Amino acid sequence: MRILICDDDVLIIEQLQKLITYYFESNHLKCPELVSFANGESLLADKGEKDIVFLDIEMPGMNGIFVGNELKKANKNTIIFVVTSYSEYLDEAMRFHVFRYLSKPLDRQRFFRNMKDALAYYNTMTAKIPIDTKEGVYTLPTSQIVFIEAHGRKVTVHTVQRDFESIHNMNYWLEHLPKNCFFQTHRSFIVNFEHITDFDHSTIRLTNMQTMAYLTRRKYSSFKNAYLIFLESTR
Repeated sequence: MRILICDDDVLIIEQLQKLITYYFESNHLKCPELVSFANGESLLADKGEKDIVFLDIEMPGMNGIFVGNELKKANKNTIIFVVTSYSEYLDEAMRFHVFRYLSKPLDRQRFFRNMKDALAYYNTMTAKIPIDTKEGVYTLPTSQIVFIEAHGRKVTVHTVQRDFESIHNMNYWLEHLPKNCFFQTHRSFIVNFEHITDFDHSTIRLTNMQTMAYLTRRKYSSFKNAYLIFLESTR
């Protein structure tokens, strides 16, 4: 994991570095690579992974709104914290799905709570699962699974790359997929919350998929509540 800090204020960079280091050490976790930048241009020029980014809004040159949008274009799973004294930028920042908004001066306890949420989300997005087929075993991040579909005894795993015919049944997938991200909407469908575009009382539309997943009416309320909790956890 790499955590990046982008701020033109050296004192804020130092404070974030200390808070991040203390959080990982106090929780007996290996501290990730920490990299700091004084402006958006140097951050975007960085060729490494950008897993978690602490981003200032008011900076010389590129402002944080532009940089945040560019980061999300490159990788929609990048977790972005906006760190600023200017709350008027909040609406613009939310447009590129900022994970959290942190106001200066930083509150230590609030920072730690948000770091815990960010790491839980990161682990969910990067967790990998084997897809066992008759041809072989393919290992993919669970975030790339769009939905699981059953046709009689045939179970198909639809991913962002291709479809796989699984040798396992739906119960297997229910047991092994992270429950905070996946939901069985119908006896023949398990969907990934991350890939939902919209839904009504009977169908769910998913990104880049012509097939729509069915939603059982009796599950509508529980599905909707679980989906809203998922969305809240990613804000």
